[in-house]
Amino acid sequence: MPQQRQQVAVITGAAGEISQQIALLFSKRNIKLVLTDIDETSLGRFAATLGGESDCLAIRHDVAKMEDAERVAESCRGAFGQVDYIVNAAGLYQHLSLAEIGEEDWRKSMAINLDGVFFTIQALRPLLSKGSSIVNIASLAGQRGSLNHTPYATAKGGVLTLTRSLAQELAPRTRVNAISPGLIDTRMMESLDAAKRQAMISSTPLQRLGRPDEIASVVDFLCSDAASFMTGESLQVNGGLYIN
Repeated sequence: MPQQRQQVAVITGAAGEISQQIALLFSKRNIKLVLTDIDETSLGRFAATLGGESDCLAIRHDVAKMEDAERVAESCRGAFGQVDYIVNAAGLYQHLSLAEIGEEDWRKSMAINLDGVFFTIQALRPLLSKGSSIVNIASLAGQRGSLNHTPYATAKGGVLTLTRSLAQELAPRTRVNAISPGLIDTRMMESLDAAKRQAMISSTPLQRLGRPDEIASVVDFLCSDAASFMTGESLQVNGGLYIN
């Protein structure tokens, strides 16, 4: 009997806490990893804990640049031949009032939070295997908006619509879903005003911040046979802070 091919996952923003938890879960499933991030130092340090290049590639990747996405795709093609899972987790979270938002701020947020998702998927699309799965990390902000985070919320709303569109266009070969995290205990939350942060925790039915591993477990579910009839969905993982 021929040996079954190992599956391959591409995870962007892989120097972040949520992405690292996803990578750890995938590694336990013996999935080969292609980890990308603009922070080469942190990325390389983490990738080194997951085995050598035969099992885990670490690639510098500015998601705002299509040419970087194409370079990632070429590396995947050369190393593994195809891709089974894509997790788009790279993001930029800025605390800016409407009066503070300049054109550069707006464009940068759109480029990283929305364009980057499209560029990554478009570049890797020819490599997607039959039965593959894409998970886009959106946000609670994309569902309901967010005071002083207008560019971020707008881009994440775009990610949700992109997810629904691609779920139709890439079916039946590939499933496409999104996750909308609430307030998760990561470095990205450090820019949030302390009073607003505490108010959000107090208004969350579960009365606490979420953990990165709690987001990772939902991604792992969506990239498994247990979710084989799910596509075009956006799952809320927010402790009840927002109920759709």
